[in-house]
Amino acid sequence: MSIFTTTDAATSGGSTATTSPVTAVANPRRVERIVIGHPTSDGAGVKLTRVIDHRLQRRLDPLLMLDNFSSDSPDDYVAGFPDHPHRGFQTVTYMIQGRMRHRDSAGHEGLLENGSVQWMNAGSGLIHSEMPEQEDGRMEGFQLWINLPSHQKLSAPAYQDIAPAEVPELQLAGGGLVRVIAGEAGGVRGAVRGEFTEPVYLDVHLPPGARFAQPLPAGHNAVVATYRGTATVGGEAVESARMAILANDTAADGVVIANDGPDELRAVLIAGKPLNEPIVQYGPFVMNTQEEIVQAIADYREGRMG
Repeated sequence: MSIFTTTDAATSGGSTATTSPVTAVANPRRVERIVIGHPTSDGAGVKLTRVIDHRLQRRLDPLLMLDNFSSDSPDDYVAGFPDHPHRGFQTVTYMIQGRMRHRDSAGHEGLLENGSVQWMNAGSGLIHSEMPEQEDGRMEGFQLWINLPSHQKLSAPAYQDIAPAEVPELQLAGGGLVRVIAGEAGGVRGAVRGEFTEPVYLDVHLPPGARFAQPLPAGHNAVVATYRGTATVGGEAVESARMAILANDTAADGVVIANDGPDELRAVLIAGKPLNEPIVQYGPFVMNTQEEIVQAIADYREGRMG
């Protein structure tokens, strides 16, 4: 069984559509708290901001990790992410600006460019690399880790490259647009549909004065992470490099994001259905038990992964 399926933009109402940005949500979710990401480095020294880490995994199940990388200094990114393993979850890389080459031990290879998406199911295990194909200019984007249910953690690895033109866009009647990476917005289906966690992943662009309303299932955990300008969510300001965790009020039916500031707003809205399973992580391995982690380490060391 495939972990995810790709939506052809040509069969999902085309690449653009128009909808009302206000009336879709009657009782918006409030902001539970605002998180400030912490600077760190990963790979061979790539500087990034980690917005979701192990401390939020239970609260935001199935969202395991969210990194935001953004720099115009080559020293911050040029070393990239050489060969490293993964098992037990999915990675979603959204490239806003830049060029990065993916290669893995299953023979997959692809180039991430401005506006493209890479959705990878690590499953039973892959060894892969993500290396910049630029020596100057801005490298910017997000990488999200999404957990897999226990019965899919040893599923066959899979990989999808989604070109910028294949990401459907919802044109908003009040101005702005929404790039629909996963889930559905305003009748536009996303480029990828997950089967188990029903993910929603939207890149929202709003000019000053514009608003966008998105229905959300009551059980989904959800966040709004701002990367340009300042978002107003549930009456609270969510500045750039900040993330709002949305409360799971049973009466709420979605979220309203507004741009009350003078600058363009850009933010990602990410949500998923909780798995409600044990989470045991050791670096690049995310399983359900300590014994499974020990096995993953042994499989990697003995060359049985990928």
